[in-house]
Amino acid sequence: MQSRIKCIDGINSVVKYGKSKLGKQRYKCLKCNKTRVENYTYSAYNNNINRQIILLTKEGLGIRSTARVLKISTTTLLKRILLIAREIKQPAMNFGKIYEVDEMRTFVKRKDKLIWIVYALERATKKVVSFNVGRRTNNTLSKVIDSVVLSNPLVIYTDKLKHYKYLIDQTIHKTNRFGTNHIERKNLTLRTHLKRLNRRTICYSKRIMILSAILSIYFWV
Repeated sequence: MQSRIKCIDGINSVVKYGKSKLGKQRYKCLKCNKTRVENYTYSAYNNNINRQIILLTKEGLGIRSTARVLKISTTTLLKRILLIAREIKQPAMNFGKIYEVDEMRTFVKRKDKLIWIVYALERATKKVVSFNVGRRTNNTLSKVIDSVVLSNPLVIYTDKLKHYKYLIDQTIHKTNRFGTNHIERKNLTLRTHLKRLNRRTICYSKRIMILSAILSIYFWV
């Protein structure tokens, strides 16, 4: 017969639920029907592992470095990063603000396979409100531009890349000399903080999906 034990809040809502393959006692919550083990042997199952992954990712550790520190496999770490990124929601944009849009170059898997990170920065708060990863085409740029335009911006500052002329209304589009100072400084910060974006580095992204997940964690968590 299953014997009840008290959970953290003092309510008798947890019962013993057999043992794991390693002989550890399992418990089941009578409210949500979820099972757990009190002390996990494998570090990936610890309750705070996702929080540690976020912290180390934002501090610029690479995949293998993070895996070594947390004592988990790189495969498990990549899966966790994708799961964390799927739960992240793009922040809401304020209406009537000034934005800066720019793109920075990197590569995936091979140095000759170039891709661009296009993102928009709200000038007042210095927060990234939208980004996209892909080739340097109107399709890649438009996903960021369209999301910014929906917020009815006062001005959108960009560099003189010709693609922007076809994507942004001329009444709000500016290409002043110092108009993109803030986002250019953000580019330098990104290359400093994230190993995969450093110049002249042996660290790189093998998949666009992983790069996008890393950026979501860095920008919005």
